[in-house]
Amino acid sequence: MELLEICKNAKEASYVVGKLGTDEKNRTLLAAADALTANARMIMEANAKDIENGRKNNMPEALIDRLLLNEARIEQIALGLRQVASLEDPIGEVLSMKRRPNGLMIGQKRVPLGVVGMIYEARPNVTVDAFGLCFKTGNAVILKGGSDAICSNIAIVSILQQTLERQGLARAAVSLIEATDRETAAAFMKMNEYVDVLIPRGGAGLIRAVVNQATIPVIETGTGNCHIYVDESADFDMARDIIVNAKTQRIGVCNACESLVIHEAIVDTFVPYVLKALRQKNVEFRGDAAAFAAAGAALEGVKEADESDWGAEYLDYIISAKTVGSVEEAIAHINRYNTGHSEAIITKDYANAEKFLNEVDAACVYVNASTRFSDGFEFGFGAEIGISTQKLHARGPMGLLALTSTKYIIYGNGQVRP
Repeated sequence: MELLEICKNAKEASYVVGKLGTDEKNRTLLAAADALTANARMIMEANAKDIENGRKNNMPEALIDRLLLNEARIEQIALGLRQVASLEDPIGEVLSMKRRPNGLMIGQKRVPLGVVGMIYEARPNVTVDAFGLCFKTGNAVILKGGSDAICSNIAIVSILQQTLERQGLARAAVSLIEATDRETAAAFMKMNEYVDVLIPRGGAGLIRAVVNQATIPVIETGTGNCHIYVDESADFDMARDIIVNAKTQRIGVCNACESLVIHEAIVDTFVPYVLKALRQKNVEFRGDAAAFAAAGAALEGVKEADESDWGAEYLDYIISAKTVGSVEEAIAHINRYNTGHSEAIITKDYANAEKFLNEVDAACVYVNASTRFSDGFEFGFGAEIGISTQKLHARGPMGLLALTSTKYIIYGNGQVRP
């Protein structure tokens, strides 16, 4: 189908989806979840083709892991749809209503955005998450996935569209642009006559291209150079467990820890302690002069960091370490090099914890917890359409509310302006 036709059909579908009641939307989402699990084998067969092509193209294992779908992951994706169905429907909520001196009643009501465009890379779960959140909020969605996941995305969208048809709804409530060339992507970014908002989700290059080229308003998601600051009062066991989880539970995700910041008072004792656990996971350690010396320069997998390491999103079994003399210095370092995603402090000091929460500039700031919780599912949103690192309209994991707008509703009884 031609791009223009896809966009026109989505616009028409958005007017229909925007009028659906909560029960009808929830019924469709539950049916879609059931259809995905019932067709898991078909999805995995399509996904196997993407995995095979990825390996032929020397795709890094971290990205292969992001691409991989198995029965457990498909069930988790379906569970996300069921959770979205269970959430309160924000559409139609009246946020305020006040009477003016002239008798007018002026209020705000929550409404759909209209047509949401998604441009994203090799994560086929995004296909389902985007559909579920957009559909629940009365939006149509147009998906432009990358070539790495094209077979998986075609299979998933066909199942979603068949579900819509069985529910008596327009297939165009969810559409997939199957062309994977850059020219089509560039043309899609300029379909502002039909698409109301564009959300890029992927690497820094993709996000930068969308922000620079799009004529459609963009909600900017970001890469994740996430830090964990280990304060001088930190519990070593807690810090070790959090760091290992944040770095190695899944290395190819934007909320993985890429950099440690360590107080100088504990660097000599803490670095060897945490390094023992990181080495069991084959993590390469890159430290500044103090952290490098504490790690033991002769050890395999230990390197001296340079300036480029402080801003790096490795998406690999690599972690950097910077030594600082105070919580203030830690905050300054993090605010200089972070990407506005997720930052954490490990501490027993309440004042330092509060200072960190108040002064670190990021969408998600943690005390004594792993950055891996920056996720719509973990936040109770059922799923997420991305993690916004900008400060306008939406910030952090984006669930239902981020996919709505408001309009003023005004009740009168014959008033005219004098």
